[in-house]
Amino acid sequence: MAEHRDIQHPLPDLTNPELRHENRDVNVWAVGKVGIALVLTTIASLLLMFGMFRYLEVRENTAQIPPATTYTVNPNKLPPEPNVMFNQHESENQQEIRAAEDRELNEYGWADKAHGVVRLPIERAMDLVVQRGLPARPQTDQQIHRELGGPAPAK
Repeated sequence: MAEHRDIQHPLPDLTNPELRHENRDVNVWAVGKVGIALVLTTIASLLLMFGMFRYLEVRENTAQIPPATTYTVNPNKLPPEPNVMFNQHESENQQEIRAAEDRELNEYGWADKAHGVVRLPIERAMDLVVQRGLPARPQTDQQIHRELGGPAPAK
């Protein structure tokens, strides 16, 4: 085996123009067979993929059976009366609502008669809050001194 490794091929003389290129041509038939095989493989892959997607689409569509209670709605048909889409007395209704709200804000009344809770006019309620103040939670001497930054008184 060592004998085959020692064989050295002489380098071509590049000064000779006939030795500067290949003397053999490319095997066109072999390249053509590879090209034909690639085209056939691509076509077969496309057909298989199309078949697979078609199979999955049919399987998905058969799995989704529409419920029996569905029905189509005609968008041009109006709903039955009373038609709440248009209220011809809307401005009068808003005026009534605002008047009721004003009565609740500006008149005395019962908020919960069973428990004895009354409703005051808003102006009177604000005056009472200013006079009496808001309820606060009682603080201990320790909390007051802690907030002021001083030491807590000794007990």
